[in-house]
Amino acid sequence: MVLYTSPFPNSFLSVLHSFSWGLIFPCYWLADRLVGSFVPTTYEKRQRADDPCYFHALCIIITTPIYLALLVASLPFALIGFLLWSPLQSARRPYIYSRLKDKNHANGATLLTEWKAAGSGKSFCFGSANVCLLPDSLARFNNVFNTQARAKEIGRRIRNGASRPQIKIYIDSPTNTSISAASFSSLVSPQAGDNRTVNAGIKRTTSMEYKGDNCGSNNGEENREDKGGSGEPHEGEENTCIVRINGEENGHMSDTETDTVNGRARASGPAEPSLEGEAEISKTPNHKQKEGDSGSLDSCSASRESLVKVRVGDGTVDQSTVNNKLLYKASIMKKTSVRKKKHTDETFDHEISAFFPANLDFLCLQEVFDKRAAEKLKEQLHHYFEYIVYDVGVYSCHGCCSFKFVNSGLLFASRYPVMDAAYHCYPNGRGMDSLASKGALFLKVQVGSTPQDQRIVGYISCTHLQAIAGDTTVRCEQLDMLQDWLSEFRKSTSSSSTANPEELVAFDVLCGDLNFDNCSSEDKLEQQHSLFTHYKDPCRVGPGEDKPWAIGTLLDPEGLYDDEVCTPDNLQKVLESEEGRKGYLVYPTSKNHSSSQKGRKASLKGNGRRIDYMLYTEEGLYLEWKVEVEEFSFITQLAGLTDHLPVAMRLMVSTGEDDP
Repeated sequence: MVLYTSPFPNSFLSVLHSFSWGLIFPCYWLADRLVGSFVPTTYEKRQRADDPCYFHALCIIITTPIYLALLVASLPFALIGFLLWSPLQSARRPYIYSRLKDKNHANGATLLTEWKAAGSGKSFCFGSANVCLLPDSLARFNNVFNTQARAKEIGRRIRNGASRPQIKIYIDSPTNTSISAASFSSLVSPQAGDNRTVNAGIKRTTSMEYKGDNCGSNNGEENREDKGGSGEPHEGEENTCIVRINGEENGHMSDTETDTVNGRARASGPAEPSLEGEAEISKTPNHKQKEGDSGSLDSCSASRESLVKVRVGDGTVDQSTVNNKLLYKASIMKKTSVRKKKHTDETFDHEISAFFPANLDFLCLQEVFDKRAAEKLKEQLHHYFEYIVYDVGVYSCHGCCSFKFVNSGLLFASRYPVMDAAYHCYPNGRGMDSLASKGALFLKVQVGSTPQDQRIVGYISCTHLQAIAGDTTVRCEQLDMLQDWLSEFRKSTSSSSTANPEELVAFDVLCGDLNFDNCSSEDKLEQQHSLFTHYKDPCRVGPGEDKPWAIGTLLDPEGLYDDEVCTPDNLQKVLESEEGRKGYLVYPTSKNHSSSQKGRKASLKGNGRRIDYMLYTEEGLYLEWKVEVEEFSFITQLAGLTDHLPVAMRLMVSTGEDDP
């Protein structure tokens, strides 16, 4: 299948489309600004609290007539542009495929060779987020604003989190057998030339600061070139730091060990100054660097439990692989962890993290509706992801029953080569949702090859369902169509037969904003849909019941700019407590209670509305392989930038070749 690298089949249509949109854009921009001036966010209201009451009213009185006059003047040109633009959409392609042009920083081909070296299998990490990049006037109804600046910052934060080194701590303890019994965020790393294993009995640590080449590589091309010239891993390559910790019984550390660790921390010296970033100073509150804001671009500080992955293991740890340029600043505390894994029957790790997972392989985004914002987001993501599919959807009356003013809002980014892509539009959208070409994006990626040169592939699907509350029937119909399209895409893109397989399927993942949760009484039909018999939800026990550790992904828009949750660190801390979740998450609705959250906190059901899903299936995969969830994360790195919590899942594909 041919991947479309431009929206139109020839340059003439592209030029004509650009000309028609140029006539429409002034009218569109003025209307957006005019409506936006009457929809303030809570942040703007707080900023104006100290100003005289008449000042904002005076601004509105002055600017409104100006906007109206210019809007009326631009209408004739917009009408001409619309008459040209609308018929052109019949020739428009359903997506744009973008590949990183700078081959010096492209590593997709290199990643394909890792499967052969892995031997017994490989893990893949998937992320999904609703980023609310609508036109500014519409975004304000969700209490977010400055769409263009937010798009750039969202891209920076994602690549900043994904490109950090993956740090694993192996714990040797006869009593501490829980994978996440302690989720560490500070440790002492060997300095240059010191390959000794770090040994300390640590139960709880906080305040880790990481200064390394991955931070620098995110902030400028010059740093990227220097990094490449030094023979170190490129941005996005797996860079794992392994530290061995011998714990005492009950996880406490002795005074001698404390002194030893603190001594090493002091010996490491002060942290290097923060590298200069390319971030622009923005007027929005989301981009201000605050103390403890580990999610912002220029801050390489990691919150507790966000930088370090914990595993149980034994054996000798070889520290020679640790990057000698890494510098860690550690602060050790004798404190019981609040991140204990309370549910010992769970087979995988789960956490609330202030960062996107290290070595993120695939990213699916929803609500990237604004085309200018999509371009800014794409530019930032290309610093880490080599392959991106964006501007997905149809416009005008082409391909769907009703007129579509905006695209589907879907965007896909990958470190691995995309082999095939397809898009389908839901024809049954209602209300405001019918104005967008909401649908599903299906992708086939190559993730490796066998020694016999058989391709190893994976399937990823991203979707966004009907949003209006009460439209249960519409969403169920869309889930039915989604299942049919999934099956059709697998059949149309498969080049294998059972007798002579040319391709081996490693995974099949479905993610997106499904706009229903697993606890609300109004969503019972969706909860019982047959989709969940074919695809597994790691957070779900069954229809109407989530696992105790699963939390909601829909934030209360009114509290987005509160000091308690406006940074990734702060939001992470709040969501770790039940009371904090009650104050800042939207909870499942019940027929016995009103929709307002006030006055009903004692009767709230579950841990919030979880409407963003990561699903996987074992059906249709290579029979001799096994797929297991290795880790699931709820991510706070986009705090203050969107009203949804991103989610991430790491899958381990085990081939069993090295098993005894």
